[in-house]
Amino acid sequence: MNEQHEEHSEHSAAPRPEPAAHHSDDAPDTPAAQTPPGPKPEPEPEPGPGPASTVESEHRQDPPEPAQPPAPAGPPQVHHNNVNQYFYGELNASGAQFGLGTAGSDNARRRAVGRLDAGEADAILAPYVKPACFEQAVLALERDAVVVLVGPPGSGKRSGAVALVDALADESEYVVLSPGRSLDDLASGKVAFEKGVGYVLLDRTGEDSSQTADFDWRRVRDTVREHDAHLVVTTVHPVDGAVVESVRHVPWHLPDLTAVLRVRLARAGCAEDTVERAAALMPGGCRIAEVAAAAGRIAGGGAPEEVWQDYGSSAAQPVRAWFLQERTPQEWAEVTTLAFVNGAGYRDFETCQERLEGWVAPAFPEPVTEEEQSAAARRAVDRRLSLSRNALVAVEDRKNGALTRTALVFPHPQYRQWALEELWTKRSTPYWNGVRDWLTELVAAQPGLGLQLSVAQGLALLARPAFDEVADNYLHPWAGGTAGPAGQSTATLVLQCMCLDESLAATALGLARGWARSYDPALRSTAAAAFSGALGVRFPTDAVTNLLRLIVRRGGLPVDAAFALAGLVAVLAECGQDTGAVLRPLAYRLRQQRETLTGQPKENVLGAAMTVLRARDARTGRLVCAALLERDARQTTTIGQVWAGVLDNLPRRGRALAALFATLRELPAVSEHPERPAERFGRALGAALPADDRPPLAGALRQVAARADEAVTHLLEIFLTAVLSTEG
Repeated sequence: MNEQHEEHSEHSAAPRPEPAAHHSDDAPDTPAAQTPPGPKPEPEPEPGPGPASTVESEHRQDPPEPAQPPAPAGPPQVHHNNVNQYFYGELNASGAQFGLGTAGSDNARRRAVGRLDAGEADAILAPYVKPACFEQAVLALERDAVVVLVGPPGSGKRSGAVALVDALADESEYVVLSPGRSLDDLASGKVAFEKGVGYVLLDRTGEDSSQTADFDWRRVRDTVREHDAHLVVTTVHPVDGAVVESVRHVPWHLPDLTAVLRVRLARAGCAEDTVERAAALMPGGCRIAEVAAAAGRIAGGGAPEEVWQDYGSSAAQPVRAWFLQERTPQEWAEVTTLAFVNGAGYRDFETCQERLEGWVAPAFPEPVTEEEQSAAARRAVDRRLSLSRNALVAVEDRKNGALTRTALVFPHPQYRQWALEELWTKRSTPYWNGVRDWLTELVAAQPGLGLQLSVAQGLALLARPAFDEVADNYLHPWAGGTAGPAGQSTATLVLQCMCLDESLAATALGLARGWARSYDPALRSTAAAAFSGALGVRFPTDAVTNLLRLIVRRGGLPVDAAFALAGLVAVLAECGQDTGAVLRPLAYRLRQQRETLTGQPKENVLGAAMTVLRARDARTGRLVCAALLERDARQTTTIGQVWAGVLDNLPRRGRALAALFATLRELPAVSEHPERPAERFGRALGAALPADDRPPLAGALRQVAARADEAVTHLLEIFLTAVLSTEG
């Protein structure tokens, strides 16, 4: 699919990754490529290397990889990622304090790009307070049609960008573009700007050449002007060493946070004395998202003096006070362990702490005197007593069915972020080398998903003050397989957690895009897994573009990418998001290659399409596409086009017919009136098939369903009548 079509479709709506949604068992399978231990069968067999795709060229091609010998056939299944499933099912986002002001984990369950609907735009614009630099940006946008807002995370650039395009755009329509868009994408027509529409590109991650930056921005400016649109770009850093005169880069600053608080509380109907008390008690050091979150709690009845304890300098003060005292190596290890192993019981926590103490021991002087040695020995024996005296460690009782489980946590969830920032500031490289080796050992031992998620949350929080540390010492090595399969899945979990934070989501996307383009197959495999979860939900166009590239390119791991596409469809459906973000590009590719007789890219795309069509939801066990025919009738036409693409391929037709019958047979389980989706589906498939192919399809499908019961046969005839009666 060309990127212009893909962008607008979006607006309208190692080891391989761990399983998450399984494949239909109704069709016979073919020999599978090699699999990791466990119940994960392959979708279609991974083809050997073929010519690089001409549909979507890469800047550089990977060297060919030898084809893998097939393993014995097993029951056909496609799983979506267990890690992703756990992330959606078990994540307690509030405990990590991600996505303040964005409804916690709901932030990862919605797309970050595409058209802003009226409700989203109103939520941003209604309580908006303009900073002092707003008018300067308006003038620049009015003059050039493009402006760049430069400022640190948490300075309100996102809401400022929407307010700017609202001030000048002719239409009340706003489009958020992917942060991965390059300046060439914006200038060359890969993004189709529309007259009167306001465009926002948040947290742009592209690396500009300082030698050509002004020329590149000039091209973008001219393109946006030509289409009579407006574009606001936000970024953290300007181009290093470059002077950009063609497009104004405006330094962005926080608005008056007291005014932001007053506006939000007044709009919520709070009494004037509540507004004044909340404004007077607001601590320093708050981010704008924290002010919005606090205002929501106060408007909901929270006492201002209690609410403000969780934000800004009020939240940080108890943690900073603890770190100002002289601390023993054991106390350092207690807080470090708690930052990464949060919510564990005493036994697991103490075991992890003891292992950490061994790794970080070189960062502390050896006890010399007998008194120092005795004190160290006593502390080692009295670990639990020491924990009880630590003001940053609390014990929480958690219900587990009829039982109660003890968990070690911070007294307030906000302490975790501040503790990590203090640890990063106060401990030097030898200590962090020990932490790195400890966490790598911990993850490589394949802990449970709960511990993996806790480690991932800690690393995502550490990425705020120390991104390079996290990327270079954890994410990249683990994604490359140095900590085994569990390390790869933990690396994907870190990216999922980063998606909960508006200031880190674009960074997570940039990491995954880099892995997907790597020569290292382990990195590409990890990228595919990451795109099948929250990262794909937040940035579906980028996810599908990268996964399709992995499917059609030489040595691109088509099996892993096919799994990821199936998992992404299932997760998008579970989150109530636009599954067409996957299905539309897949249908487009199938139509585009219909006249191609053979070739590895065609085989890979057909295999991926079959994988997606046969995927089952891991929770319900139902075929995802069958459920979509009932739940989201808008996708029926596209689903029919994908089916037509695979039925058109003679070698796969037998399996495709069996899978098609399985889909029809399952409609009564997902619909109270299965006749309706069956008829819609038949019309859609009939419209997508050549007229000469419809009668043979009907005969072949009746043979597949020869032993079906009366109810299924009745449904099948409704479907086939619709197929055969389609005009054209």
